[in-house]
Amino acid sequence: MNFELSEEQELMRDSFARFLDAQSSTVRVRAAMPSGFDAKMWREFAELGALSIRVPEDAGGLGLGLLDAALLMEEAGRTLVSGPLAETLVSAQLLALLGGQDDLLSRVLAGQAVASIALHDIAQQPLQWIAGGAVAEAVIARKGDEVVLVAVGADDRRAEENLASTPLAEIALGSLPATSLGQGAQAVAQFAQAVEEWKLLIGAGLAGIGREALKLAAAYASQRKQFGQFIGQFQAISHPLADLLCEVDGGKFLVWRAIRNIADGAPEAGAAVSIAAWWNAEAAGRAVAQALHTFGGYGLTTEYDIFLYNLRAKAWPLVFGDPQLLLAEAGRRLYGGEKAALPDAGDCPIEFDLGDDARAITAEINAFFEKNVTPEMREKFHYSWEGYNPEIHRKLAEAKLLFPGLPKEMGERGLAPYAKIAAMDAFEHQGYNTPAANVAQMVALIIHRFGSDELKKEVLTKLMAGEAIASLGYSEPGSGSDVFAAQCKATREPDGSWRIDGTKMFTSGANLASYVLMLCRTNPDVPKHKGLTMFIVPLKAPGVTVQPVYTFQDERTNITFYDGVRIPDSWRLGDVDGGVRTMSASLELEHGGGFSKVMRAMLKAAEQLCRALQRDGKPLIESPSAQSRLARSMANLWVSDMITFRAQWTIAEKKPNHAFGPMAKLFSSEKFLTDARDLLDLTAPHSLSKRTGPAGFLNQCYRHAQGTTIYGGTSEVHRSMIAERALELPRTRA
Repeated sequence: MNFELSEEQELMRDSFARFLDAQSSTVRVRAAMPSGFDAKMWREFAELGALSIRVPEDAGGLGLGLLDAALLMEEAGRTLVSGPLAETLVSAQLLALLGGQDDLLSRVLAGQAVASIALHDIAQQPLQWIAGGAVAEAVIARKGDEVVLVAVGADDRRAEENLASTPLAEIALGSLPATSLGQGAQAVAQFAQAVEEWKLLIGAGLAGIGREALKLAAAYASQRKQFGQFIGQFQAISHPLADLLCEVDGGKFLVWRAIRNIADGAPEAGAAVSIAAWWNAEAAGRAVAQALHTFGGYGLTTEYDIFLYNLRAKAWPLVFGDPQLLLAEAGRRLYGGEKAALPDAGDCPIEFDLGDDARAITAEINAFFEKNVTPEMREKFHYSWEGYNPEIHRKLAEAKLLFPGLPKEMGERGLAPYAKIAAMDAFEHQGYNTPAANVAQMVALIIHRFGSDELKKEVLTKLMAGEAIASLGYSEPGSGSDVFAAQCKATREPDGSWRIDGTKMFTSGANLASYVLMLCRTNPDVPKHKGLTMFIVPLKAPGVTVQPVYTFQDERTNITFYDGVRIPDSWRLGDVDGGVRTMSASLELEHGGGFSKVMRAMLKAAEQLCRALQRDGKPLIESPSAQSRLARSMANLWVSDMITFRAQWTIAEKKPNHAFGPMAKLFSSEKFLTDARDLLDLTAPHSLSKRTGPAGFLNQCYRHAQGTTIYGGTSEVHRSMIAERALELPRTRA
């Protein structure tokens, strides 16, 4: 897996970024209005090679890849470049590939002439809005089975004031003289490839616009005070920005994914292009609107730059038409068999493969389940603790597959990060969700690091052998997600032992476990996070009561009561009042994960059901509406995958981490919930049933999804973390 650009790409991006910061400042952007074209900047930009980035070297270009062009477009979006850059990039490439227009091509690459592209067949739509049409001297268009070059004069265009003051014009291309550039299937395919490339380039540019708009909003919210506080401290301001950061970053990575798909020849590559273009149009539109709203009334004035981003984010994609057309196109490509002509991706160092070690551990886990798990066992698999199977648990421990990520010094495999990710994914693929194993692994590592010899002998050996499991005693009835507000007391007795008194809420698995990892208040007279200590408490000890709490998600959790429970000091973990440091050991097991796997299974079930159900005498999956809705869920799944991959890569490679794990959890849980609701609607009334099969699974997913935005830290907690770490907004929590 790799999210890192090559050294050459970093240098290229930095070079273009420096130029655009200086020559496409908002002062220059404003000066270019109302025409929206900065001729001087355009020529200087061309001198840097920007306009030739996708033109083959033998035609006088740089011959770089699609990812390079996307990086350029992201910077162009960030700086609101005053010119039809995406259109020029694809037009220049077409001129080079089709040939016969060397003089025009050389002038376009030098920034002395502008060529643009008509995005729709002029045989069917002769009158079109053309990006850059107000300044273009030529437009490349498809005309039936022919690709033509239409010369455009000053009197041939209708340039007028428009939404974002871009060089847009309406041109009756079908009635103007045209020169043939090529005819037949190959020429038409090359033109179609250029349109697909345009979609990705516009998507990348919109990601740049959205990211910069959120940055401007965050900076303003960190300076503007209201009611004696910076407005960025108000969750009503910071939380929407955090949500949109996930969507904007996800949009950029959708472009990257589509490019990788094209390079790999993946069957979903065509749909990935459509989804990337649609997503970025939607995400950028929402991001700039929320950013402007952050400025309040000042955002409406032309004194602040945010309005420029607001208007440009809408203007760039709408020259194609309604962005919902792109979502419908994605639906047809995913579920209707529609094919797409795709451009050449060129060099793409970004990749999302986990490697050979990951494939090996995946194969081993799959073989284990094939050999050891019966159909009867599978029927009882469940995403919660209810799926715990002691026999499978012990056999996994014997095969050293229960805790393969723990270090070799503990007698385990010490898998490398990507292999650990693959192992967790393999269990998910098998349907054997392992909260019992995951918690036991965390507790085992903490005991290994901080436990006494007695604790290692009495508890650690049983956990490692798969003979016992443990639950977590963090949450309390009055503290919710704030574990540092724990009030369950541990009091030192004269003989050095400890007495535990209090209540823990949501102690999932306590009815199955032998032990609970407890966070207790040992000092009420210091700041709350400093007065906590960690203990292992036997759940069969006198004074422990486990009371069931049932949820509508088909799972059981517990409330546990501790009334004068006595444990020796040797069952303490770490220093007295040092519980927070002890807890940090579990962070080494952080996966940066979300809910992509269950989202994928849910979408698969919805697809199966849509193929089986009939609407108006034909399968539901043939309905354009159903295809679009399934495509939207696919988009949410792919974004969940991508921001989860980024979090995993960041952890594995020890890169700077700006709340990428919380972003993965927040986004995937929220989209799991919204998609579960929508897919339940789509397949109703069959989805009301709990019968075995896809309908029952969708039903369960709807109920399961409700809790994912709560446990593991609520969405509100994660939004605050993202706002503070990724957007550098002031702290919203005490």
